[in-house]
Amino acid sequence: MTTDIPSDAGTADDALQEAPSPACVMSFNASDPSGASGLGGDIATIAAMGAHALPVVTTIIMRDTAEIFDQHVIEGDAIVEQARSILEDVTVTGFKVGFLGSAENVSAVAEILSDYAEVPLVSYLPNLSWVDEDEQQSYLDAFRELILPATEVLVGNHKTLTDFLLPEWDNERPASPRELAVAAAEHGTRFVLVTGVMLPAKAGQFIDNVLASAQGALTGEKFELFEVSFVGAGDTLSAALASLLAVNSELQAAVGEALQFLDQSLDAGFRPGMGHVVPDRFFWALPPDEEEPPVLPGEPGAVTPDDAALPPGGSRRVH
Repeated sequence: MTTDIPSDAGTADDALQEAPSPACVMSFNASDPSGASGLGGDIATIAAMGAHALPVVTTIIMRDTAEIFDQHVIEGDAIVEQARSILEDVTVTGFKVGFLGSAENVSAVAEILSDYAEVPLVSYLPNLSWVDEDEQQSYLDAFRELILPATEVLVGNHKTLTDFLLPEWDNERPASPRELAVAAAEHGTRFVLVTGVMLPAKAGQFIDNVLASAQGALTGEKFELFEVSFVGAGDTLSAALASLLAVNSELQAAVGEALQFLDQSLDAGFRPGMGHVVPDRFFWALPPDEEEPPVLPGEPGAVTPDDAALPPGGSRRVH
């Protein structure tokens, strides 16, 4: 008995083998059960940017959408085994470092990164005020010594980066992004992406977001300040930037696109619990408003490729 095999059998398999794989981005970050920050946020962001996430758990955070209560740190050997196992199998073109849990884990991750110096690394420094003071200091010291030298772009809130990079700053004038970049460069980091830079009251309710090097500010955009409190914004921005650099995007263009992505994620944000608003990284997958009929290409009001990257009304706000 013979079975006729369709002439196009195997076509799907052949196409699958020939299709290029998405860029793979490894994220070292905490497990956050709220899904707002940490690995949950990184995975969603990296996927939304069209890349593939390789998540490595560094610590398990106990939290809800309002606050962090505690953490259970993963042993450094387990982190190394997670990362090495997949790195021996998959080609990685981008790294993102978030919260690593302990100074010992910083050392373990830095050892891994040292073998991939050619792969761009985006590091995000969150607010660690919830961590015990002694543990926080040892963590920051290790991060400064071991992670910054490998970092292409350090991402963080203006106050967090000032406290970290310029702890002795006592000038009434806030440190500029360039001054923060100079301090980061002393430890080997090429660029800083500083968010939440407060502008003078006369400028209105706006904050600035600036990419800077030791030579000066490179690019930046001012956004409207609003009162809603978010969780996960920094992880979203840094993971988006890591995904873009993983496909060799030019840095300034990548920063602009990552900020746009964050803005739209926050505009579509939702409050799943009683705490803060969570970014919706899949805002672009939401169904269209049923009350408004679709506008066909070529008709007045049709969205052009240039407009597609902007949120409704062109407003752009970053917390």
